[in-house]
Amino acid sequence: MSAFTPPFDDHVTVKLHDMAGISSDEDVVADGIFESDTEKIIKVSDHTTSTSLEPSHNQQLNNVVEIVVRNPNANRAVNEISNRTKYATVAILLFINLINYMDRFTVAGVLLEIEKYYKISDSESGLLQTSFIMSYMILSPIFGYLGDRYNRTVIMRVGIIFWSGITLASSFVPKNLFGVFLFTRGLVGVGEASYSTIAPTIIADIFSKDMRTKMLAIFYFAIPVGSGLGYVVGAQVAKALGAWQWALRVTPALGVVSVGLLTILVREPSRGAADGGTHLGNTSWFADLKYLVKNKSFMWSSLGFTCVAFATGALALWAPKFMVLSIKIQNASPDADPVDDATIALIFGAITCAAGFAGVAIGAQSARMLRKKYPNADPLICAFGLMSSMPFLFIALVVSRYSTPLTWVLIFIGMTLICLNWSLVADILLYVVIPTRRSTAEAFQILMSHLLGDAGSPYLIGVLSDAVRGDHPAKVTIYEYPSLQYAMFITAFMCVLGGGAFLAASLYVVKDKKAAEKYSTTGIEPPDSDTSSSETSSVVSAPVRNEIT
Repeated sequence: MSAFTPPFDDHVTVKLHDMAGISSDEDVVADGIFESDTEKIIKVSDHTTSTSLEPSHNQQLNNVVEIVVRNPNANRAVNEISNRTKYATVAILLFINLINYMDRFTVAGVLLEIEKYYKISDSESGLLQTSFIMSYMILSPIFGYLGDRYNRTVIMRVGIIFWSGITLASSFVPKNLFGVFLFTRGLVGVGEASYSTIAPTIIADIFSKDMRTKMLAIFYFAIPVGSGLGYVVGAQVAKALGAWQWALRVTPALGVVSVGLLTILVREPSRGAADGGTHLGNTSWFADLKYLVKNKSFMWSSLGFTCVAFATGALALWAPKFMVLSIKIQNASPDADPVDDATIALIFGAITCAAGFAGVAIGAQSARMLRKKYPNADPLICAFGLMSSMPFLFIALVVSRYSTPLTWVLIFIGMTLICLNWSLVADILLYVVIPTRRSTAEAFQILMSHLLGDAGSPYLIGVLSDAVRGDHPAKVTIYEYPSLQYAMFITAFMCVLGGGAFLAASLYVVKDKKAAEKYSTTGIEPPDSDTSSSETSSVVSAPVRNEIT
């Protein structure tokens, strides 16, 4: 570099000569800057920007001058992964997310058999889900930190192997060691935390804008579908093989397959490449947390998702048992046919799958259509879904004593409305948070939503059910049904609170999205950020903005 005149003279010029590199149109591009790739931008004190501003002698010297470089390497960072590999990556991550949720809800599909085997109460049954969620949320920040700094595919492979091994081991715990079974179910959260905090960020780094929304919608189909398959596969495998333990031996085998696919087909993308942030680096973990706490749309959407987690966590564990009790109440005569628990789990699983497909698809498509006119459409759709689901869930609980078909229909509608938000919440997080903080943001959201949501809701429902039943004998339908019914009314109330949180997020999401985009491409900290200048300088290696064309 023999001649470079900084753009601080009266004529505000940029001269570039003898810089290493070859034409940016060539197949191989060196680390050079080319005159054809540059333009000058002068940011004046009133924060406006012009590309053809004539400077005057009275112009203040503290005007900020920035070189904007169209860096061909930014585009190459994304395109170095072929389209076939990108779509294969999404398919593999979808498959892993599917078995992730299958494993999580297999226990709910065979809950009655587990209760009989270990001779436990409702509150102890609720601890099975709570123990898993506790380890999952506590370890998520650790994996979020690692995911923002180290190879994400390696972290996922190690986590899946651990999770599969622990799940298999839990199926061999004898009936006199419920505490050990509870402990192993908690350890399953270690493996899932290593995956759930990282996988969405990989999708975000290979796709952007509307294509990212589509891919995230496909990825999050796995939540309701995998949950439904957990009920179905768990109950049917247990019924076919004569023991509930076999239900826990399906997902470990699929986990081994997924590790092989990850190793062979999935490549680690550059962080932020899809958004033009190839010069982004890391700041301290405390700076990351400070950034997230001040991101209002992220915090409000996380609070809304916490309410979703509370309601769905409680429904996922208790709804099949509640439906069994409601049918027994309707068929109270001695001549009534016995209720097949496996059939109820199958029906509930099928409804969950169908509601998931419908809800995620409708939510994603609605967002793509409405964003053009309403930039804050995503949180508004989430708010609409949650608030609209409340009356359907409430009425379903009331009419369950009288009509099982009507109850199933109301549950389907309510769950479909709840599922509108699954992919949109993830999309909001990914576009209001910069690439190098996304895994930490995922972890923070997991910690918050589970700590205040489904970590306690299954146990809370069990405790409330036991409290409402009072001194009446347990396992007696005429007492057990109304006590569980009253306890589950709280899920409908939480949907209203979640809708309010998403409405609050809609007030800030446009501003926060623009701030994240600016930070990703220029390294310029948002005006209200307290991140130190030394940390900001570590985020970018040069004041260069990469533009993806």
